[in-house]
Amino acid sequence: MIVKTILKQKTSNEVATTSGDQSIEEAAKLLHHHHIGAVVVTGADCAIAGILSERDIVRGMALQGDRVEKLKVSDLMTTNVLVCSPNDSLEKLMAVMTTNHIRHLPVVENDRMVGIITIGDVVKARLDDTTMQVDSLREYVMAAR
Repeated sequence: MIVKTILKQKTSNEVATTSGDQSIEEAAKLLHHHHIGAVVVTGADCAIAGILSERDIVRGMALQGDRVEKLKVSDLMTTNVLVCSPNDSLEKLMAVMTTNHIRHLPVVENDRMVGIITIGDVVKARLDDTTMQVDSLREYVMAAR
């Protein structure tokens, strides 16, 4: 399975974004409102400038204490954002996410963000793929009887 297939199966390919000058408090509200674990930070040109995850906010709380809610997104966001392409395989996504301890990968095609893949999307795709294989094998065995 490839990223393009996973994106087609999602109910929405809309990606929540914010700017680096937004407050951490507002970004946390955005995460809560959309029931998501990360928000992509974009610049004036809509290019990916970073990503802010719940983990980034927790790390900020541990290091900054009560001051964290007064910080800007740009103070806590991850700037070295790993991305994937629509033609990347599920296996590649699993390797990148596992190796880098990340749960979100923006999908970029022709220098434009076209979606985001989460660890939940990867697990669901893997389960669907495995279920389909088991069902096919079961049908094959039953037909051979």
